Amino acid sequence: MAWYDEDSWATAAFAPKGSTIAITFLLAVLLPILLHQFIYRKATPTTLPSFLLIGPSGAGKTAFLTLTERKVVAQTHTSTAPLAVELLLPEGHTPQSSHYRSPGDPAYERSRQFQLNDTPGHGKLRHFATTQLANPTNVRGIIFVVDAAAVAEEAGLNETAEYLHDVLLALQKRYTGATSSKGPKEIPVLVAANKMDLFTALPPHLVAQQLEKAISEVRKSRAKGLKDSGPALGGEDDSLDEDREWLGEGGEGSFEFAQMEEVGTTVTVQGGNVIGGDGVDVKSWYEWIAAQL
Repeated sequence: MAWYDEDSWATAAFAPKGSTIAITFLLAVLLPILLHQFIYRKATPTTLPSFLLIGPSGAGKTAFLTLTERKVVAQTHTSTAPLAVELLLPEGHTPQSSHYRSPGDPAYERSRQFQLNDTPGHGKLRHFATTQLANPTNVRGIIFVVDAAAVAEEAGLNETAEYLHDVLLALQKRYTGATSSKGPKEIPVLVAANKMDLFTALPPHLVAQQLEKAISEVRKSRAKGLKDSGPALGGEDDSLDEDREWLGEGGEGSFEFAQMEEVGTTVTVQGGNVIGGDGVDVKSWYEWIAAQL
């Protein structure tokens, strides 16, 4: 039977029959819906993008998390355990991925959601942060909160620099130890200089300079410790050079945050204050978070 015969399938498909019209109507209506559901499920992330809150004790990490969650300033206490909270980017800040979306689009609201992981800053509890740095699943960025007034003093500066050195070194190891040629996804770092409302607080550019100088000293002192321990352990200088863990460009000269760009880490220093007499000012921190979403 030829395709043009009266009883052929082609004639039945294009004939003005009720069943043909019904099937065509159902296909026209249901096919776009099914495709939308399939694409939506594939495109919608199963887990929220997360940011790690890291920094010394008393810098203001938990206060920033509480402010973002409750939209009001609240009294906090020193954290002794990690805390993960699902949050919404505040109004007035548009995620980088949604600049061309309408605020009424459901996808726009989903793009504003993220998770903030607060980690204890006490020296004995920093393993919570280092564990997450070893395998940063779905981490869009690290917010390293520092006390801008504390880094003006030697003790506070040294503690902050040592911790930040270890965080940046962990990110560097993650990049240099990658097995694929493309390397791991970049994880930017925001150094959130908190308590800028205090009279003794350093401005952001001085916070950056002081931290760079202090990290250079941390790197130098640790290198000296390796050299001193080499002869005592019967090691050779060549083996020490191979095992030495340098942060930045070969460990020589002064350290600068710009050197971290070579290992997929951009370091940005922004000032702000979570609790202050002049009111809250963390707009630049939210803008940085929005740029990563």
